[in-house]
Amino acid sequence: MLNLQRKHLELIVALNTCETLVEVAKQLHLTPSALSHQLTELEKRIDLTVVDRKTKPLHLTTAGKRLLETALDTLPRFERLENDLTRLAKGDSGRLTIAIECHSCYQWLIPTLNEFRAHWPAVELDIAGDFHFESLKALMENELEIVITADPEPLNGIQYLPLFQYEAHLVLPLEHTLNKVAIIEPAMLKTETLISYPVPPRKLDIFRLFLSPAGVEPAHIRHSELTVMMIALVASGRGVCALPSWAASEYTERQLVSTRSLGTGVFNTLYAAVRETSLRFNYMREFIKLARTLSLQTLQHIAPPNDQWL
Repeated sequence: MLNLQRKHLELIVALNTCETLVEVAKQLHLTPSALSHQLTELEKRIDLTVVDRKTKPLHLTTAGKRLLETALDTLPRFERLENDLTRLAKGDSGRLTIAIECHSCYQWLIPTLNEFRAHWPAVELDIAGDFHFESLKALMENELEIVITADPEPLNGIQYLPLFQYEAHLVLPLEHTLNKVAIIEPAMLKTETLISYPVPPRKLDIFRLFLSPAGVEPAHIRHSELTVMMIALVASGRGVCALPSWAASEYTERQLVSTRSLGTGVFNTLYAAVRETSLRFNYMREFIKLARTLSLQTLQHIAPPNDQWL
């Protein structure tokens, strides 16, 4: 086993670029005796001579030239590795894989990703599409770095950083009778078809914070993965749906549908869930700052979070 070290590769490169051993020693910041010892050590390890010491300028042997090829290929990799590890240690580079439990988050997420990429080009960004709604488990298992969620669960080592507060609105056809009701009660949805994202009811504000506490279920549930399709179904009288206030606003402004508060108002907070150990990285903290700042600049009908952690 040769057990070659980085210093041996650096020695070969210096032997190839310098004309004398004195110059090699000076380039490597070694004394002549230390250089002689290192060269002898290398040749003993490979049981071959790497340089003809009698010639001026120095000439590498066949074995030396083969080592030089490897050194020229390997040493730049060492340098890149060192630089990458240094940036990682400082929190200047890394990887952000994000999972989103909020189907309507893309309005503010895309501007956030674009702004972040401009300032942190060394951080690799990705949006996970295969974790579905086991995202928090994947976060704990280091398969994700951030989960955007409105349904925090107490988990060891996971911290929930609030992004903004919002109200969940009931979205109705323009001519729906509930538009004329003073306060919408849970029981009023017993006869309705509720159009929702294909996720467990406990993940939806309208169930968790409005219907389920009252023991009410809608007459029918219809699923759609796309917000725009949900709006189209509601506008055509196929049912009602619940969306965050900011997600519904663009459709009410175009007078495609109407919105009402649920009861006296169903309010929730959107969070960025991260591992506590990840918060030491600069890029992680900066992403969350950007997400909070740009969402407040981009979206309507939201409010800053109560917790000003950042």
